[in-house]
Amino acid sequence: MKRNLFFLVIVWIISANVFAQKKYINAGPMLGHVGMTEAWLWIQTNAPATVRFAWYPEGHPAQKKFSPKVRTHKDNGYTFKTKLTGLKRGTVYRYEVYINGKKIQFPYKLRFKTQDIWRYHQAPADFSFVFGSGAYINDEPWDRKGGEYGGHYRIYESIADKHPDFMIWGGDNVYLRQGEWNSKQRVIYRYTHDRHIPEVQRLLATVANYAILDDHDFGPNDSDGSFWNKNTTEEVFRDFWANPSFGVGNINGAITQFSWYDADFFLLDNRYYRDANKLKTKSPKTMLGKEQLEWLKNALATSNARFKFIVMGGQFLNTVRRFETYSNHGFDKERLDIIDYIYDQGLKNVIFLTGDRHESEINVFDPSNGDPVIYDITSSPFTSGPNTYAWKENNTLRIPGSLIMKRNFAMVSVKGQRENRHVEVSFYDTDGKLIYTYRLDFHKPVKKIQRRDQ
Repeated sequence: MKRNLFFLVIVWIISANVFAQKKYINAGPMLGHVGMTEAWLWIQTNAPATVRFAWYPEGHPAQKKFSPKVRTHKDNGYTFKTKLTGLKRGTVYRYEVYINGKKIQFPYKLRFKTQDIWRYHQAPADFSFVFGSGAYINDEPWDRKGGEYGGHYRIYESIADKHPDFMIWGGDNVYLRQGEWNSKQRVIYRYTHDRHIPEVQRLLATVANYAILDDHDFGPNDSDGSFWNKNTTEEVFRDFWANPSFGVGNINGAITQFSWYDADFFLLDNRYYRDANKLKTKSPKTMLGKEQLEWLKNALATSNARFKFIVMGGQFLNTVRRFETYSNHGFDKERLDIIDYIYDQGLKNVIFLTGDRHESEINVFDPSNGDPVIYDITSSPFTSGPNTYAWKENNTLRIPGSLIMKRNFAMVSVKGQRENRHVEVSFYDTDGKLIYTYRLDFHKPVKKIQRRDQ
């Protein structure tokens, strides 16, 4: 009898905590940028609440530290994020969430590991990350007509099951519905609605998350720098993500950079400074803007990383002049300028990570004259409707067999000992089943193509 009573008490306590979670938390917690000595944590309540985080090295709860108590408020969607500092490198940490003074229980471990020092000390660690784009969450009656456009949200559970070190959300992470981009409260509503789905919570809480934006989380479809409310949509983007920065120096936009062992990641904003697709009176046109492009070039030249990943919304290498590829709408000169710069600067192991197209593929630019190979890994969509007509495109740079026309995600692995480090990319379907895998080869020719100056 006493044993049964004890069991019922435990069940009641757990149920009460779960109820507290559902009552006060709309989304999260979310792990943001993780470095050697710092990490970001984020959460969203569904009403004003007092929030704080606690953290400690795993196995050493006596070393627990607390963030300041903060009251969430409506103006930024009841979101709260804080940077944990003074962490030990190469250390596993546990973290906790307190809402209105109550510790909230979760059905998964809230933990993360800081990066370790490696240059001049030891070989860089193997790591993996997931990349993808296109996350449409159904919301009737705001959805388009003709049936549900989004679906298969279990893909986020499949990603979490792979235990990547971090996740890069490659744009169109929400889809602002008609007119929502004109109202800050409606933009906040869209993020709040989409971030709430249960399937994504474990992924947010247990994997470091980084993000860029593209047209659907920036403004109207195919939007550009002329969008009048872009400062508002980018403000909400900042409230709902925990990147290392939002802009670099005096350059505004959803732009940042971070390192993960021997790889540097350059996250670009291809909307804030973009010339209009239909603009015909300017040549060359710019997608990145002069200042962002100059920053990228200097940052690439400065980077000592073995691998350089450039993350942007639209496809970079695809040669098809349709939709919003870099080859289309008059942006091809800027595309060639970037390619020439990579070769003129002697940059090696450059990999673009792109989305937007609702299909996945690997493109490769190989001049076959001794210059390094450039890759473009496109991964899309997560939960949006897939493009089932991409096979009709005469994309001359696509690696045969790499085209995927259904919901999927890409897992990129960087591994090997020092001089034998290499990159592999594997695409998985909604249920986490392998679709296609490819090892990037930066040394031998893959395709023949002439550069602009040949």
